[in-house]
Amino acid sequence: MPGGAEHCSFVLLADFDIDRGAQLTFQFPQPLGTDETLLANLMLPDGAERQPEDWTIFFLNQRPFNTIAPVLALESESRDSQAEDEEKAPELIYVLNLVRTKLDKTVRRGAIVKAMAICTRHSFIEIFKPVLLMALDDYFMNPSQDCLARLFDAVNSMDISMTPTLSPFEKLIMRTSERKDVFLEKFEELSRPAGTEPATHIPTHKAEDSMSSQSSFEEGILMRVQAKSKDREPEKNPAASAASLPSSTQYSPSDASFSLDGSAVWVESGPDQSASQSATSTLVGNNRSASMRGRKSTDASSSSSSHNHGRREEMGGIPATSAATGPLVKDTHFFPATIEYNDHQLPIRLPMYTFEEEVGDYSLIQLVQTFSTPSTTITGPMHPHLHTSGNQTHPIIILFNALVTGKRIIFLGHHRPAGQVSSYVLSACALGSGCGMVLRGLIKRAFPYANLINKEEWESTPAYIAGVTNPIFEASVTWDLLCDIGSSRMVISKDIHQNYPAAGVPVPPVQLITRSGTLKAEGSLGSEEEMSRPSKDLNPTQKADFVGKAETADNVFMEDITAAISMHYGEAHVRARFTEYATRFVRLAARYEEDVLGLETTIGYPGTVYIELPGEEPRLGSGLCFADEAAGARELAANASRIEAWRRTESYTLWEQDFNHMRAANPIQGVDIAHQLWKLRHSRRMSDREAVAIYRTLADNMQTYDQVTELLSLLPPHYNGLLPISFGLFHQQEAVRDLTVEIFNELRSYPVGVQFLQALNHFQRYAYVRQAHARESRLMNDHNTLSIPPSYMSRTPSNRSESSLAS
Repeated sequence: MPGGAEHCSFVLLADFDIDRGAQLTFQFPQPLGTDETLLANLMLPDGAERQPEDWTIFFLNQRPFNTIAPVLALESESRDSQAEDEEKAPELIYVLNLVRTKLDKTVRRGAIVKAMAICTRHSFIEIFKPVLLMALDDYFMNPSQDCLARLFDAVNSMDISMTPTLSPFEKLIMRTSERKDVFLEKFEELSRPAGTEPATHIPTHKAEDSMSSQSSFEEGILMRVQAKSKDREPEKNPAASAASLPSSTQYSPSDASFSLDGSAVWVESGPDQSASQSATSTLVGNNRSASMRGRKSTDASSSSSSHNHGRREEMGGIPATSAATGPLVKDTHFFPATIEYNDHQLPIRLPMYTFEEEVGDYSLIQLVQTFSTPSTTITGPMHPHLHTSGNQTHPIIILFNALVTGKRIIFLGHHRPAGQVSSYVLSACALGSGCGMVLRGLIKRAFPYANLINKEEWESTPAYIAGVTNPIFEASVTWDLLCDIGSSRMVISKDIHQNYPAAGVPVPPVQLITRSGTLKAEGSLGSEEEMSRPSKDLNPTQKADFVGKAETADNVFMEDITAAISMHYGEAHVRARFTEYATRFVRLAARYEEDVLGLETTIGYPGTVYIELPGEEPRLGSGLCFADEAAGARELAANASRIEAWRRTESYTLWEQDFNHMRAANPIQGVDIAHQLWKLRHSRRMSDREAVAIYRTLADNMQTYDQVTELLSLLPPHYNGLLPISFGLFHQQEAVRDLTVEIFNELRSYPVGVQFLQALNHFQRYAYVRQAHARESRLMNDHNTLSIPPSYMSRTPSNRSESSLAS
């Protein structure tokens, strides 16, 4: 997100003339070099005179008919002459358009209709709505090209040069986290007052200086140590005993877990805490005052302090964070910026976690709710590409299948604002792409608002996704799936079998799953990320609504989604679940290619199991896992048709390229981390050697910050974060427990890792700190630097119970 690039490429102004129709009045700073009639009609949608105000979105440079050719090359085009394929395919331009109708009895039609649009290369176009509102007001008062020039200059003067750059893994972590201080350390430049030098690193506090801010758990440990020391050495006072604890050494985590200088392992901060408390706890200078108020939490400076995600021991301390960090960055999910227009300072919030396939402020909750009502109907013939659960396939699953298999889709909103129809199209693109993180290519064939003017052009686009307001399109035969947002109905084209003949697939027909006592058992189909496990238990009414339904994985998944929405889970949660759904679909397709087609898959990790060979190191498994072979066969059968259809689309080719690029460039090489985490979550019978191999592999691949973020991106909070790894703290094998402590110690080296450790419950954190202390004490004893009472050094199983050996 370069701060020096142009944020606004063009500003357009269109108005409606009763004699000449829609006219493109101004193009600033230069003509676009494309069909002006097309632009004017896109800016003035059908029925605009019936809406006081409406927003529309459309794209340029998608197809030849809407590709621009300005006389003067755009600034970014003169800079970006990197790849030849980019020269062939010009960069997509997003257009945000505001149309307004003002009643005026002095004009012939009784109303004045004008529209103004901003053309930008930023997909987060919703941030420009406030300034566009003011600019159109300005134009109504003083209709001249100067208004467009002021808007153009104001938008391009927005300074986002200090916007942090996040990796894809960091974006994944941020979008699933509800903490408003996640990656706060990346905003250090923003928090620094203008004209000041970069913050210098201050030394970490000594252990003696942090005693007043320890948690109740820590105090219990210290009291035990002090009491035993007092019995042996009566002349020692408690202060001296406390001071004898180790200070900063090379054997982290003693300096942070026990003196609690830079760690937040004991901080009870999370989604349930207020943002102000979380932000305040990140400031180094607030530690003493917090402890004086009796707060149980300790210094959490490491959660927001290490600039460029450096390790504390490498940096020699914690950077001094400006006290202005709190008020300046209230929520790190957004970058605060300002647009100055006509002496007004308009605050702008740039989303930090979006991907290219996400455009605008779409809503998956709105999409699901619209087509999940009791009145929702599905008409038309059944097709195996769409109906993966037979006649009981959920409408949203039908839409997802149509998107990934390349069907032509129309969203119809008769007598609905064009902006609402556009929102459904953008939501559908996010649905099919896994919220921009899995598949791509959908935006290139999406037309959020389309009309009759260029009907032939956009209908000739393969697998188009279009939004229309004119009901005449329903009578057309050029679509495969019509979604009527007004009546919540879906219509499948009667010619779909002629257009897409259903070829036979080499798997048996789908077998339905009988409901067992819980949603977890058979209904989950052994999903890799518990796709069909509900976030919360359904109430009796919701359970009754689904009685008698075919319990395929898709239907159980949608049952979970609708239950989560009814329980007021947020948009972020729903997006995360659909991202996991799309991710699992492509992993399932890779397994299908191997098991059914007998191919060496190039779209996913090969499906292998854990192997132990004499004289060789154990080899971990990879690929998609199932609870059992029967569950895997049923799921492959249910998905065979849509996988075969997807393999013939451009989306498949793009994913193949993306996967091979990620496999070569990912920080963690040579191991399928998602597979190992699934084993830790769901495996019922795992040998000790396999457990050791998994934990050793995780520990060996935690050497850099990028490796840490890749691992954490696969441990979202709604799947209990570090819980599957924390199981190793209670394993009967000491090697597994030591490796788990090593992994957590590495996580503690980074602010984001500390925040994940904070999400563990008290029992897990206590087990970690106790074992980390014992592990460090053994290292200390090797250097004859510390003596710990024998009772505390006992190396029994982690829960100090013989029952752990029997389990």
